[in-house]
Amino acid sequence: MVMGDIITGCDVLVVGGGPGGYTAAIRAAQLGMDVILVERYDLGGVCVYRGCIPSKALIHAANFIYDIKNPGNTGIKGSVEFDLKKIQQWKFGVVKKLRDGISSLCKKYGVEVIKGEAFFESSEKARITAPDGITSTLQFENAIIATGSHPREFPGFTFDSKLVISSNEALSLFKVPEEMVIIGAGYIGMELGMMYAKLGTKVKMIQRSSRVLTRFDPELVEVVSRKMEKLGMEVYYNSKPEGMRKENGKAIVTVSSAEKITELTADKILVSVGVIPNSERLGLENTKVEIEKNGSIKVDEKRRTTDPKIFAVGDVAGAPFVAHKAFREGKVAAEVIAGLPSAFDNRAIPETAFTDPEIASVGLDEESARESGFEIRTGKFPFRASGSALTLDRTDGFVKVIANKKNGEILGVHIVGANASMLISEASHSIEMAAFLDDLAGTIHPHPTLPEMLAEAAEVALGKAVHL
Repeated sequence: MVMGDIITGCDVLVVGGGPGGYTAAIRAAQLGMDVILVERYDLGGVCVYRGCIPSKALIHAANFIYDIKNPGNTGIKGSVEFDLKKIQQWKFGVVKKLRDGISSLCKKYGVEVIKGEAFFESSEKARITAPDGITSTLQFENAIIATGSHPREFPGFTFDSKLVISSNEALSLFKVPEEMVIIGAGYIGMELGMMYAKLGTKVKMIQRSSRVLTRFDPELVEVVSRKMEKLGMEVYYNSKPEGMRKENGKAIVTVSSAEKITELTADKILVSVGVIPNSERLGLENTKVEIEKNGSIKVDEKRRTTDPKIFAVGDVAGAPFVAHKAFREGKVAAEVIAGLPSAFDNRAIPETAFTDPEIASVGLDEESARESGFEIRTGKFPFRASGSALTLDRTDGFVKVIANKKNGEILGVHIVGANASMLISEASHSIEMAAFLDDLAGTIHPHPTLPEMLAEAAEVALGKAVHL
């Protein structure tokens, strides 16, 4: 594309280079279309730079440190020292490899990547502003918006990147805070809270409801809550942060509940109360695109917006705000534009929390299954009965399978325990393929491995368990 006042064109304009955006761009190019991807920062988006990847790298490091200090029943003794600056450097190296890999893939498939910001002037034209301020106009046949989301602030706790921080800054600290107050106990707050607790931070969480991780089955969360207590984490349930003041370089956070007012000290306040879709300042008022009250862009199963030329994928297209949903949506949008019979009609979208132990869920839980009119049967298999879990000395947790009592079709699978995030994929595939309990129970799993517990839980539900 020639920068300046010249109008140039392409088949597909992709705005945003995160998981949904770069996937859509590459898939569209694979299908023979001329694709331009506009990204204001670097390829990879929040997932690569400020989300999935850096958080999991740091969580891995924190778990490694914790496991050396707490070897369990293995008879191993050891001590460990760590340098958070060097851990961060290693994390940055991981991020760079992925960023460079995405860039190479775009080049491989002929996607033209432009650094800048896009503003829609109409349903077929966008103004591109480069970092140096030079603008140009791009005419497109179709556009895919993949601009992601950003952390939501909490009233009275404005982000300053120093004392009051979002997950973005929490993943880039070079010094372990002595004390951290976390507002919100969803999966992001919980993951980072447990990570810093393992690094030595005194973590205090403020949660408006009576439990943490409210998106997950309460029975799963109980196992994680026990580990939180072991780590010395404090949770103020049914509470609300009322405000803060600064004293001697620290923050004093006032917390209210029905019973009392409490003051908590902190070196850092992490606000983790959700995200807001990035649908503003895109010029969408100049198109036919409709925006929902929560800021997400309204889309159909093709990921087409209310403007037939414009599609939206990823966080900007609404919950759940997870990268694996964005990957799938990006492919669907590109294929629809190419004229293929594609649709985002997936039956299963797994959700995970990289806590300790991990939690992973897909499909309906018991309550939602009953509310949907199903009579259900359940099967639960504990990690303590797994040979593999015993050899790993990771016996906390269980696998729970929920099925339609009438015909045995699998409706949901919920796991808490070691490597739950890896176990859930087979469960997700089972639901996607409309598998039955007999299908899962009858599948031969290698022994000794953790995935055996999926078959074992199915056998429990069928009333023919051998190992329980």
